[in-house]
Amino acid sequence: MTSTRERQRAAARAQLERKMAERAAKARKRRQTQAIVGAGAALLLVIAGTVWLATSLGGDDDKTDTAAQQAGAAQCVFTEVPKEQRPKEIKDVGLPKTQQPDTGTQTMTLDTNLGPITATVDRSKVPCTAASFTHLASKNFFDNTKCHRLVTEGIKVLQCGDPSVTGKGWRPTDGTGGPSYRLAEENLPTDKRPAYPEGVIAMANNGDPGSTGSQFFIVYGDSQLDPKYTVLGTVTGGMDIVKQVAAAGDDKAFAQQAGGGHPKKEIVIKKLTMS
Repeated sequence: MTSTRERQRAAARAQLERKMAERAAKARKRRQTQAIVGAGAALLLVIAGTVWLATSLGGDDDKTDTAAQQAGAAQCVFTEVPKEQRPKEIKDVGLPKTQQPDTGTQTMTLDTNLGPITATVDRSKVPCTAASFTHLASKNFFDNTKCHRLVTEGIKVLQCGDPSVTGKGWRPTDGTGGPSYRLAEENLPTDKRPAYPEGVIAMANNGDPGSTGSQFFIVYGDSQLDPKYTVLGTVTGGMDIVKQVAAAGDDKAFAQQAGGGHPKKEIVIKKLTMS
């Protein structure tokens, strides 16, 4: 039979074991809690980092897209001529795209029966007119057309770009053709004297704002015109060809109207290209 002292010792041992077990359980619980909290914190960090990265990259893309729209592009307006107002000399080749590049330069080449004529076009100054020429050239709009007007008195210009002026001989309607759209004037030389010096290529119009089409004139001698015609570019080669045509004179067919006449020395644009 156990003594009282032994029972007390057994009870003390049991109490100590219970406390130790409780402490061990609490320690395990603390470790589990810490592990859960740590894992949660790590997960939050991963999520936060992912969101930040996605937001940053997305923001850069948005800024890049916005910058691309604002820089290096121009919004052009090409106004279609109503079908009921189009004479047969109008050639329908559709409309150019409204958003066009406004940086860099292009080389315009007129491959003529007398040799090549080249010019530089600065798109930062004439983004919409350059785009129109690029569009028309891609449609073979100018191919096999004749320069139909030469002026040798007062101003010195050779005018081309009417798609209906082809074949042999001349017609009363020569100079009335163009594309099925019009565009606004650009790069007007309002502060220059002369406004149109030798070597300039400019766009013809009927005198009204927004009436620019496809016809253009090459200035082969300084000319003081009203600054209402878009300066498209500058001749870089072949001016001697234009002066040969000018030296041969004109037939005065337009003397009572706009001046000048058909060139006596025929010049045909076999192909016009825009680089």
